[in-house]
Amino acid sequence: MANTYLPISISLKNRPCLIVGGGRVALRKIDTLLNYDSTITVIAPEVDDKIKYYADKGRLALEQRVYVSPEAGRFGLVIAASDDLEVNKQVYADCREAGVPVNVVDNPPYCDFIFPAVVKRDHITVAVSTDGTAPFLSGYLRLLLDDVFPQHWNKIARHAAEFRNRMQERLADKPNEKAEAINRFLNADWKTIVKRLSEDQISERLDKMISGEYDPSQPES
Repeated sequence: MANTYLPISISLKNRPCLIVGGGRVALRKIDTLLNYDSTITVIAPEVDDKIKYYADKGRLALEQRVYVSPEAGRFGLVIAASDDLEVNKQVYADCREAGVPVNVVDNPPYCDFIFPAVVKRDHITVAVSTDGTAPFLSGYLRLLLDDVFPQHWNKIARHAAEFRNRMQERLADKPNEKAEAINRFLNADWKTIVKRLSEDQISERLDKMISGEYDPSQPES
């Protein structure tokens, strides 16, 4: 059976985001978007105090008024989280007309995209979705993934990015050597490395993984 939602990662940089609604549900979506490089506008007659706080700090643009159709079509991504179902439906219609992806919170038939349950460790993002059919299950699986990816994965992710940059510079035209270097990185005892070694020592390990001087089968001192 075909699924409804394709899991993709979309950049919010230079993509203006609109949230219609100012209650706790809207606030949860705002808190999510603020973790990314997003430009947020909130339109609602009344808003939660924390949303006002974000506006005062310059983290979003706040317009305390009713939604005016078809203004949602001017944005790049829209979330409808109003307490008024008719407002949400109008936002959805305006977005569909303009070809703008829209999410009407807790109403899958009116969603072009949904929010998966996410575990984030620096550059690593692991997302779980049930196609909007059982979000409580997604939330439960996220808790399990928290144990699979403990906090030291934050450091591993940063070092993986650094490793890739160095490897690309030194082994750009050597695919076989790149594959061997990646294998050394992946088979290293990273739990011990990030726990016991200094940043300088880890940097040295990365260089040796690239050059071939590092043997992941040997225990870390």
